[in-house]
Amino acid sequence: MRFFGREPVVVLNALSAVLGLVVSLGITSLTAEQSGAIVAAVSAILGAIAAAMTRPIAPQAFTAVVAAGAVLVATFGYEVSQETVGAINTLVLAGLTLLTRAQVTPSSPSAPTGPAGV
Repeated sequence: MRFFGREPVVVLNALSAVLGLVVSLGITSLTAEQSGAIVAAVSAILGAIAAAMTRPIAPQAFTAVVAAGAVLVATFGYEVSQETVGAINTLVLAGLTLLTRAQVTPSSPSAPTGPAGV
């Protein structure tokens, strides 16, 4: 997966550097916390994109996006309750389950490898 012909980590590091420079020069009203939250959210989104392209899909990447989004909106002044974050995570996981159900098969229990009763 590439963005602008580059690896995602290169794009993320460039975004982080640009935001750091913009904040340190006072060009914008963003604070260091806000720019850090933006970089964290972009990092989580890139991770979720990578997870969506990988099999089997890792649900943790999508819950990380929800958590990073909650931090992002909190740094801009909108407080998100833990209950709301939990409800959004549940919704995301339910949607992920519906989307990936065709790709998942139940495993059969393996036969015991040693003699019984030992």
